[in-house]
Amino acid sequence: MTEQTGPEAFWRKGLAEGRFLLQRSPADGRHFYPPRVIAPTPGGDALEWVEASGKGTVHSVTVISPKPPAEPYNVVLVDLAEGPRMMSRVEGLPAAEVAIGMAVQARIDKQADGEPILLFVPA
Repeated sequence: MTEQTGPEAFWRKGLAEGRFLLQRSPADGRHFYPPRVIAPTPGGDALEWVEASGKGTVHSVTVISPKPPAEPYNVVLVDLAEGPRMMSRVEGLPAAEVAIGMAVQARIDKQADGEPILLFVPA
């Protein structure tokens, strides 16, 4: 397996170190996700990495009901306090209890393959 480089690899490395990072434009302070090389704005400013607060609000939720005996799970869009929106899951309560407008907090966990994953829990 080849080692990944670039903004996505840097973001994943941060997760592996227990850090939730976002990119910010020094020119106007806007935050961006997903990771990218330059800001998606006229002039394409360089971006800096900053610690995210991890705070967010559920924007939308879908409950997935797999074939039993697998448990239902949710897929959510979370509006981060810093502005960007990201897709993830909310854990710590039954999937059907996750609601639009719910305050959530990010946490970093490990997937079955050992790779880090960013999830949310009720705040």
